[in-house]
Amino acid sequence: MVSGGAGQLIHALKQPPDTPIRDDTMATKKTSMFTLTERLTMSSTAETFATIDLGSYVDVGDRQALQIHSVDFIFQGTAAGTSLNTTFGADASAFVQVTDLNRGGLVFANDRALVASGNLHFGAGDNIVSNESDIYPDNYGKGSDDGRFVVNDQLYITGKTGIVASSQALNVTVRVNASIVTLGAKDFMAIAIQSTAADN
Repeated sequence: MVSGGAGQLIHALKQPPDTPIRDDTMATKKTSMFTLTERLTMSSTAETFATIDLGSYVDVGDRQALQIHSVDFIFQGTAAGTSLNTTFGADASAFVQVTDLNRGGLVFANDRALVASGNLHFGAGDNIVSNESDIYPDNYGKGSDDGRFVVNDQLYITGKTGIVASSQALNVTVRVNASIVTLGAKDFMAIAIQSTAADN
């Protein structure tokens, strides 16, 4: 007996006898992978914010979502060629997070809205850079069912540095590798409900 209703049964009967019957994958790709970028500039120790607009990629009516495959963070100084030693001027740590809900600040790692995060440690004396406390990039995979599926219309970026030298700024570029996919009705609804639940 074939489960899934008459439609699936008819589809199964049209297949060659030796073809295994399987459920459809969760997502159907509409595009190849592409990259979205946004640069966050931190000129003080206060939390700094930016967004990536997803309005052109997400469509509720068509069950169209953004499938995120990986998120990377690139830390640079005031200008593209400015050294981090000049930018910080001392030992420093910097944080950056990407969420699919507006939390208004940095969140703990168990927050379901958290998409990706990175932490940079800089030693001014020995000029050593480390990301060992929060390693990036965050990789979700490239398969049709791999990745973080986003159905909200924006990604929210929050950054904070513990120190920045006078007249300097820390620039963090967020690079999001993603595809546009069409989800089944049940999958789209489940992701939308999870996103709404994460807002509580």
